[in-house]
Amino acid sequence: MTKPILFNPSTHTIGLSHDLVATKVPERPDPPIPFEGITFGVATMTENSPHNGEMHSDGDEVLYLISGRVKVVFLDSTEEDIDVKPGDGLVVPKGMWHRVDIIEPSQIVYLTPGPNNEFRPLADDI
Repeated sequence: MTKPILFNPSTHTIGLSHDLVATKVPERPDPPIPFEGITFGVATMTENSPHNGEMHSDGDEVLYLISGRVKVVFLDSTEEDIDVKPGDGLVVPKGMWHRVDIIEPSQIVYLTPGPNNEFRPLADDI
């Protein structure tokens, strides 16, 4: 029998394996620790991510904005960028390069497939 898992989504993520077994994943760096399955967490963001875009080749990413305002920028695509406000959800299709630009400090829920995520370095990191 398994036990309930109490966690703080501001500091930890939950990994859901392909057979939907939940595991507490230690600390939440950015970029995140690769996980075979889906990671669930809440990011509190006051500035843009420390990368210039990400892409998830294992599946669609689901985002839900709790508070603040962000713009999801689609890279290498003809898709229009999308302004996201509190209460909006967004599905970023599998394989689409994107980044989240912070307009106002935000809290965003994410369900991110893995483990094969790619990240582009910021220009200063090249």
